[in-house]
Amino acid sequence: MVDAWLTTMSTNLEAVINPLAAACEDGFLPDELHVLENPGVTDQFDDITSMMERVVIEYGGDAPELSATRLDEETDFQRIVEHFGEPISRLHDDGGTAAVDVTPGRKFMSAIAFQAGMQFEADHVYYLYISNNRFYGQLYPDVPRPVTEFIDFTEVF
Repeated sequence: MVDAWLTTMSTNLEAVINPLAAACEDGFLPDELHVLENPGVTDQFDDITSMMERVVIEYGGDAPELSATRLDEETDFQRIVEHFGEPISRLHDDGGTAAVDVTPGRKFMSAIAFQAGMQFEADHVYYLYISNNRFYGQLYPDVPRPVTEFIDFTEVF
C-alpha cells in the first residue's frame, strides 16, 4: 500500500516543508511526493523537493518517489485539478492513502487543492496553522507546539 503526499510549491520553503514535517511527526510517512511546480518557483524547486525527501528519511521513512506536475502558466486551473485528482483516484484503486496539503502556494492553488481533496475523497486534507506570525520563516522543529495546529479537514467536515 502506498502513502502519497500531494502539494503545491511556494517560494517560502517553510510553507512546503513544515506541513510535511508535521505529518511525518504524526506518523504519515509518504512513499510518494506529488509536487506542483509553477513558473514562479522553478529556481527553488530542486532545493525544496530534495529537502522534502530528506524530511521523510529523517523521520524514518524510505526515500520517497518524486512526481512533479509542471505548469506552463500558473493559472492552468484544469491541470491543477488533475495534479490532485489523478493520484487520488489511482491511490483509491490501489488501496493507497492520499494526503493533500493546502498550506503552501497561491490562494487559488490552495482553494483548488482543498476542493479537489474533498471532491475526490482524499484520505487527508491537511493545513498547518501557526497562530503566531513571529514563528513564520522558522522550520517546524523550531516552532513551539502550542502555536501550531495540524488540521485534517476530512475530520472537521
